Amino acid sequence: MSKLAYVVGRCLLRQRLLEADMTQVELSEILGVKVQQINKYVHTHRHMSLQVAKNISVILNCSIEDLYDWDEVGNEE
Repeated sequence: MSKLAYVVGRCLLRQRLLEADMTQVELSEILGVKVQQINKYVHTHRHMSLQVAKNISVILNCSIEDLYDWDEVGNEE
């Protein structure tokens, strides 16, 4: 049996914000966090918690999976 796993890659929040015509400042105000926190997500200096990712996905009308690139690892046959 093969193993299949994914790891979180590059954050796609910048692209999702552009698509939603929203700024990092606007998102930070809606979430009630500092804009620096959003900036850390955008530059992949910090990963979002599941709760934050869910809230952002609802705000931006996308899925949680759309917030990051997902890199496949461990596919051994």
